[in-house]
Parts: sequence; C-alpha cells; structure tokens
Amino acid sequence: MSNTTFRLVLLSALCISTTLKAQTIKRDSALANQWVEKSYKKLSRRQKIAQLMVLRLSEKRGKDVVFFDKEVGEYIKKYKVGSVCLFQGNSIDQAKVLNNLQSESKLPLLVCIDGETGLGMRFGDVTPFPDQLTIGATGDADIAYQIGKAIGLQCKRAGIQVNYAPVVDINNNPNNPVINFRSFGEDKYKVALYGTRIMKGMQDEGIMACAKHFPGHGDVAVDSHLDLPVINKSLDQLDSLELYPFKAMIKENVGSMMVAHLYIPAIDTTHNQATSLSKNNVTGLLRDQLKFSGITFTDALEMKGVAKFYPQGEAAVQSLIAGNDMLCLPGDVKGSIKKVRKAIRHDKLSWDDINEKVKKVLLAKYNLGLDTLKQIDTLNIHQDLNADVSRLKQLTYEKAITLVRQDEATVLPLKSNAKIAYVGVGLEKDNHFANLLREQYNADCYYFSYKDDSLKAATILQNLKANYDAVVIGMHKYTKYPARNFGVSNAAVELMHQIEQQKNTITLAFGNPYAIKNISEAKNIVACYEDDSLMHNVAAQLLAGKLTAKGKLPVTVTDKLPYGTGILTNYYFPIVKAAEAGLDSNALAKIDTIADNAIQKGATPGCVVLVAKNGKVGFYKAYGHMSYDGKEAVTTQSVYDLASVTKISATNVSVMKLYEEGKLDINKTVGDYLPWLKGSDKAHLKLFDVLLHQAGLVSFIPFYKETIDAQGKPKPGFYHTEPDQLYSIRVAANMYMRNDWIDTMKSRIRTSKLGAPNKYVYSDNDFILLGKIVEQVTGMPLNDYVRKTFYLPLGMISTTFKPLEHEPINTIAPTENEKFFRLQQMRGDVHDPGAAMFGGVAGHAGLYSNAYDLAQLYQLLLNGGELNGVRLLKKETIDYFTAYHSDISRRGLGFDKPEKNNATLKSPYPSLSVSPQTFGHTGFTGIGVWADPKYNLLYIFMSNRVNPDGGDNNKLSSLNVRSDIQEVIYKAMLGEEKSKPTGTVSK
Repeated sequence: MSNTTFRLVLLSALCISTTLKAQTIKRDSALANQWVEKSYKKLSRRQKIAQLMVLRLSEKRGKDVVFFDKEVGEYIKKYKVGSVCLFQGNSIDQAKVLNNLQSESKLPLLVCIDGETGLGMRFGDVTPFPDQLTIGATGDADIAYQIGKAIGLQCKRAGIQVNYAPVVDINNNPNNPVINFRSFGEDKYKVALYGTRIMKGMQDEGIMACAKHFPGHGDVAVDSHLDLPVINKSLDQLDSLELYPFKAMIKENVGSMMVAHLYIPAIDTTHNQATSLSKNNVTGLLRDQLKFSGITFTDALEMKGVAKFYPQGEAAVQSLIAGNDMLCLPGDVKGSIKKVRKAIRHDKLSWDDINEKVKKVLLAKYNLGLDTLKQIDTLNIHQDLNADVSRLKQLTYEKAITLVRQDEATVLPLKSNAKIAYVGVGLEKDNHFANLLREQYNADCYYFSYKDDSLKAATILQNLKANYDAVVIGMHKYTKYPARNFGVSNAAVELMHQIEQQKNTITLAFGNPYAIKNISEAKNIVACYEDDSLMHNVAAQLLAGKLTAKGKLPVTVTDKLPYGTGILTNYYFPIVKAAEAGLDSNALAKIDTIADNAIQKGATPGCVVLVAKNGKVGFYKAYGHMSYDGKEAVTTQSVYDLASVTKISATNVSVMKLYEEGKLDINKTVGDYLPWLKGSDKAHLKLFDVLLHQAGLVSFIPFYKETIDAQGKPKPGFYHTEPDQLYSIRVAANMYMRNDWIDTMKSRIRTSKLGAPNKYVYSDNDFILLGKIVEQVTGMPLNDYVRKTFYLPLGMISTTFKPLEHEPINTIAPTENEKFFRLQQMRGDVHDPGAAMFGGVAGHAGLYSNAYDLAQLYQLLLNGGELNGVRLLKKETIDYFTAYHSDISRRGLGFDKPEKNNATLKSPYPSLSVSPQTFGHTGFTGIGVWADPKYNLLYIFMSNRVNPDGGDNNKLSSLNVRSDIQEVIYKAMLGEEKSKPTGTVSK
C-alpha cells in the first residue's frame, strides 16, 4: 500500500467516525473508497487541480444581482471545477442555477455559502439570523446550537453542503474593521463554547461547518479585503488566546477550517506572506501541531491582503504549497491551473500532493451526500428557508437585551400612565419602535438624523422642557463597523448628552454595543444589539416591565462598562438591599466572617451565599476562589456541581409534575414503569417508599470499579479517547465509555442486594430509578424534560445537566482532581462517577447551576408553584411532597427535612432555628438548599469543598459552616418573631 493510499484509507475511517450525520449515516469505508476511486479516475490532471477550486457564482452590482452561471458552467465542462460559492440572489434563482450546474457537471459540485447569519446573509428573500455578537450576549449556548441546526436545515433545503461559519475569532480589538460584530465576543471561553455549539448544530444536520479565520483575525485594525493585516504577537500569546477556540473546534470535530490572510511574523517571517499562504501556518501549526485533519479552505484569494503580493495564479500555487485543500475564489482558473502545473514541474509541488487533496475532497463530497444528488425543489423554498427564523430571533433577542447601566432613582419600568417623550437619534421619521411607544404611552416623538445640526437639536431640547416623566432616547441606523464613529455624528452625541443633563432618560442602543461608548455616562443604558421590528418589540416589553433583562455585554465598551456587564431586572424575584427583603444587613455581615474562616481553614476554596426573604434576594455574595491557587475568583454567577441537590431540583420536581398531571402514581411499583426490572426483586418496590429512601435499595453501586484495574486506571476496552459510534458516552475529557455498558449498569442495579423494607437507607439508586421512570413516562431524557418544563420557563439559563454544552468552562467551579478512574481534574464533567457513566445525566446527580437561577425554582415552591407569572405546580402538590411522611426518618417525599426532635439535639439539622415546614437538601460537593415556608425564607450555599482532593475533606461539616450561616440568617430577620425550638414533630 502506498503512503498516499494509506493516508486515504485512514482519512476515510476518520471521516466516517465523526459527529457529522452526513458522514455517520454513510455506508462503510470500502464503499466510500470505491466511489472516490471511480470519481477520481474520471479526472485529467488539469481537472484534478480544478477540483480544488471554489468559484464565485454571483455578486451584487449596484442594485442588481449578476449570476456567473454561464462562465462557471464553461469552467465546469472544461475543467470539472469542484466547488462553487453562493453569494447574492434570491432563493428560487439560486436553486435554479444550482440545479442546472449540477445536472451539467460530470462530478457533483460541492456547494458552499458564506452564511454566518444563515442564508439570509446572502439570499435577498431570506431573513438573517442574529449576528454572532448578539448571540454572545445571551448567556445561553443552547441558542447557538438551535440556530446552528436551523442554518443546517436551511442549507440542506437549498442544496448547500458547506457553510463558511462560524467565526471563532476573538474580537479583542474594538476597532476591528472586518470581524467585530461577527464574533461571539472577547472572551475566549465563550467564543470557543458558542462556536462549537453552532458548529454541532449545523453538522448534526449533515452540513459541514467551517471555523474561521485561522489562526485568529480578532486583534487587527486593517481589513484584509483591502490590505494585509499584521499581528505582532508571540506564539505563546497566540496559543493562550487566539488559538484557543480553534483548538476547541478541532477537539469537537469541526469539518473544515478557513485560513485567514494575516501576516504574523511569530509564525512565518517571510515578508508579506499571508498565513493562508504559509506552510509554517497551515501545515506546521494547523496540521502538525494542532492535529487538524479536516478540509482547509483559503480565505478568498481575490482579497487585496493576498492579491496585492501574489497576483493571478501565484496565490493558488502558494496556497497549495502551504498545505491547503481548497482554493476560494482563485480568479483566473486557466492561469492558476497552468501555474500549479508549472510548480509541479519545478518540484515545488508533487502530483502525490494534488492527488491526496483531490481524494480528500471527493471523500468529503461522498460523506456529505453528493453521491446521490437530488434536484432542489423550488416549490415553497422561500417559505421553508424563513420558517424558523423569527422564532429563534425572538428567543435570542429576549435573552440578549442587556441593561448596561441603571440609575438608583430608575424610571424603569415605565408606568403605563407615564408621560413619555421619544427622541429617535438617527431617524428622520417614525419607525416601528416609535409607533410602539405611541401606542403604549401616547409618546411625543422627535427625530434627529446624523445629517441634522445644532439648530435642529436646539428645537428638540426646547420641546423637551415640557413636563415629561421620562425621555426615551433610541440610537438607530448607525453602522455596524467602527469607522467614523459608526456613522454617529458629533451633533447627535452632543444632543444625547444635553438631554441626559436635563431629564430622566433611558437610552437604548439598537446596534453594535461598541457604539455605547458615545453615551457611556448615561443614567440608564440598554444594549439592544440589532435594529429591527422584533428587537423593537422586545425593547418595548422591557420598558414596560413585561420582560426582564438577562443579557451581558459580550465585549468591553469602556473601562467602566467591561465585558460581562449586565444588570438583572427580574421584577418578580429582585435583588434588593437587605432591609427591603426584611433582613438586617449588619447581622448578615457575620456571614462574611464564617465564609472567610471556612476558606482560610481549607474547608472550601470559595463559596456563594444567597438569602431570599419574602420573594426578594436580600443577600447574594461570592467569596474566595475557584481553587486554592487563587487564580480565578468566585463570582455570584459561578456555576457549581449540585451533586445530590439534583435529586430534588430535577428528578423530584419532575415526579411532582407528573404526579399532579395523573401520569405517575406514586402508589404503584417500580416494575409498573420500568420493564427492565420486571421479574426482579425490585419490581414490587412502591414509588412512595423509593421517594422516602426506605424501599431497601443499597445506598450506591460503584459501577466504575469493574472498569478499572488495581492501580485505579481504566481497563482496555471500556473507554476511548475520542467518541465514535460504539464509544459515545462522555465521562470526562478525552474519555468516552462504550455505549453497551449502560445495560450492564442497569443489570447491576437489577441484581443488587435488596435490604429489609421499612428501613431508612439513603440511596442514590432510589433516584437513579426515579430518573429513569421520568424518562419512561415522558419519552424524553431527564435533562431535556426538566429544562423544558421548569428551567426555561423560569429563565434558569445556568441550571442544566452537561454544563460544558451551555456554560463557558471558566464559569464552572472545578471539583476533584481525581486520582482514580478518570485520572484528571474534573471541571464541567459531573463529580459523581455513576452519574458520569450515565452520560452526565442521572436522577441522583449531574445538575449544575448558579445560585440565583437555582433560587428561582425554590422561590416558586415557596410561592405555591408560581413565579414570574408562570405556574408550574399546584400548592397542594408542593405541600404534600414537602411534608413529613415517614415514621422512621425525617424525610419528606424526595425532600430532606429537619430532624423532628431538632430542639433536643446537640447538633440540630440543618440548623436549630428552622421551622418544621422547612424542606431542602445538601450535596456531596458542598451544596446546601433550604426553603422555609413559615418565614418565606430561602437559603442557598454553593461550594466545591471536594476540590482538589475529593470527599475526604470534611471541614465544611466539622466547622458547621452551612448551619452557622443559616443561624445567622434567622437572627437577621426583621420585624417578626424569630423561630424558636419547636420540640418533637409527629408524622
């Protein structure tokens, strides 16, 4: 076997095992190779070179769209050009042109599009999805995944196989003239996460994604369309920042990469040689060091950053020498082929190089479904392509809109009878937002375009002297890029400043948030990110208090408005000063001492404490660091592994919901719901007893022990470092368990020793079974059911299983540095080994959350099942499940409760002053959640006490950290009788 053939076989195996549906559903590699070889043999040498070219199919000239289908058709007939890229045109015209070209081509064309915001970025009759910067403001990576899937469906419908998206450049230069709003933001962790999620969405629909622009185009001040940008950074600097998202994309099996036109001397000192043409960059860095084996596309070779120094076909030659597979928009096809052949004759390239690339591209075509080409159906194509855009835009906008600054004497939300003036900066007449304000408030509207002068400003200022309760300022129609201050005139900036000095104002920036620098000292600022009717609707709802601001700035606007700025405006569960919640701030200050002492004595590296009273958060504070190295501070938004708090926060509330809907009878048996337990001694166990931990199940089963050797290392055959069809269950980074071991684990539960009934044994297996019952009844995975039913309706964005799919890793607190089984630092993969082996989703563990989001669920329970105008449970259900139900333990149905004789105990649980109505749970990782209906009081304690050495650190309990803080909270209650020991409580 030749070296080239061997590499082809290896590539085929790799491609077929990736996450791309279009690849995994394909037949075996032998059939793939057969199709590739058959297609390859049809090509002459010139045609082989042409297979590596991507030609432009259309462009806009003035107001008209011009198609090059005739010219491209001739190139296809003569040279069998391999690929085309769609640009401007409507959906029907694009489909007709593609159908004609595909029917004329002897080999199927690989159809590409530069569609970062979906087909709407190019198709005139399709609405674009939100900009990536808008998505980056949401704090919800699941939105990126949903948009990725929707873009994938668009591409499939339009006959497209490759989308040149997402942009994973980190926009750390606010003056970037070419990336900017096209990036997810300036944080490498968020860019990496959101990039991988949107990529997975597309590739799950069988469309090849393309991470761009390698090795990172974010820190430039020159547009590579016009010249060659220079980045003077060291390799270490690049590796720590720019390369981070690309490495994440490679790890998650992105199908292709687009290489940027940049000059980076640290990578290649060849004068004026773009990274796209650099062998050091493409082969040395991307291929050899980062181990990327997918398709590489050059950025457009017609761009001045390359064409200025490598005219005509020279750029094509140098791109192939560098190691690229596909040449985007090479310009002169005939001349490029001629110069490539010349380079081969002069030993700068070899036919082996070309042949390998051609077969690689043919294999990609096969795995993307081009072996069975179908004509694009033009019937209803416009409607189909727009089908899901508005819904996803609305969802994105609602989660992205950001309250950047709020004055203490805020006028938000606007009262329905308020007298309002609206100043539309950048407008000459009414727009949709102005009409909404007229309808809602009978607002007086004034307009100031970027062409207007100080005389027009003086007139507006004079009119605003009327007795208005508030003035709403809207910045509209400014440009997306920073050149010339986004097109915002000095007169417009001065007008906004003068209005600010005279009136109560709310300023909304409908566009690129970097432009907020113009009004950064305003009293109340809202970043709206985009300027269309859907965002106008969302902004109007925010002003009226019908919608809460959830977004965070994805970039730094000024030193005073840094990345991550965003004020939560949850009017139904507000964060207020302690006294407003009925709490004494001086008394609560003792929490600082307890938390600091716990950290100093090594009970936990950091923690978060939240206290809510009467439906208001009166104390919410973070302490310490993520780990003992002190490098990453804990914030109130830090996300923790909830461990056993999963039981009540996911499984138990799901059981309660299904119980009250009549879909689950807790007086029935486990065997009634789980067929795989029928015939076993577990089948007869009543769900009522399972909920009370008195059904006789063993406390836990160490499933992992069968898969490791005596040294604690995984045995061969159980785990792979990369996922494939047989090993897809992630238990940790670079560790995927074989799929069939789930059945073995269920078998171990089935055959586990059953203890005596009516004996309290706290058991993880109780809730593993209950989680499986929820899945059986609902037909949904537990994580999907609880997220859809509880978390999303309440806006609990951070509350999720498998947090690495939803949260940037730097927001997640690390747990144990595991010295057995997984042999690594756990961060974002569930600490509990059993839950990990169930894929990170189990009834007893696996849930993550920040404190505030989790608090919303328990405030809903305290409220009798309603919060934010959303009712999810009945009060009767909550009262029933949270009451005492056992003669032999303190348990409620699923919930933990205080000891019944708390007042007489040396160590009362969870603390002395709690009322008997209290319910909650603690978690092995250092979590505590307690809700007391008697006082409408909620206490949440988040920590990662198991970091770094695991469960042997018991200082959190021995120092009484959680219970001492809880006692401080009860003593801090204002204006009512404090809780007193209540003696014995009967069932």
